[in-house]
Amino acid sequence: MPKTLGLVGCGAFGEFMLRHLTPYFRTLVHDPYRDLAEVTAVYDVEAASLEQAAACDLVVPAVPVQKFERVIAALVPHMRPGALLVDVCSVKLKPYRILERLLPASVDFVCTHPLFGPQSGRDGIAGLKIALCAGRGGREACVERFLAERLRLQVIRTTPERHDRELAYVQGLTHLIAKIMVEIEPRDVLQTTRTWELLMQSVELVRYDSDELFLAIESENPFVAEAKGRFFDTARALEARLAAAAEARRNGGDG
Repeated sequence: MPKTLGLVGCGAFGEFMLRHLTPYFRTLVHDPYRDLAEVTAVYDVEAASLEQAAACDLVVPAVPVQKFERVIAALVPHMRPGALLVDVCSVKLKPYRILERLLPASVDFVCTHPLFGPQSGRDGIAGLKIALCAGRGGREACVERFLAERLRLQVIRTTPERHDRELAYVQGLTHLIAKIMVEIEPRDVLQTTRTWELLMQSVELVRYDSDELFLAIESENPFVAEAKGRFFDTARALEARLAAAAEARRNGGDG
């Protein structure tokens, strides 16, 4: 594996990764929107310029997919031949195509999506899942070994298209439902069922996700529109069935 890691973007997930990656790399962190003094004090990392981070052996852009293309374009002029870029975006088709188009042939890439975050991984990440898509350069096997053996993650090999098709439901619908529940959540509920408690546990896992992440999941995955369409069509059909049943009861009572 590479010796130096350049982390570009130190938001909630970027900082979360530091806990697990710094034991294995000399880590340089770049984030123009954040004072990194606290980060460097807590973790064994160095604050760096974009050029310094981009020149590392391994480069991980931990940025919203909405900003991904602009960040990659800024990194490219400073990346060294033989470097490896690993993305961690929540969708895969869009970043894969951007990397394929913008990265020079001398730079390899592998696409991943950690299927967890700071909330679901707060007690440790061993055994949690991460999706991995082969990119360019044939180094996905090396990345998989590191993820499985060092971080003890459950690696799921997939393709960008299959990833996005499945995550349209796994994330697209679950995050949508959770956001709705956050908006309508009743307070001071004492009479709960196990089903309700499990639902609210799911809500808590995404309650504090950024709006950028939510928008990326809902708008950057090309298959989410179809999943949401089926969801709302089914909800409307169920509502019509309930209305029809209520009407039938009223008519029966009138008779």
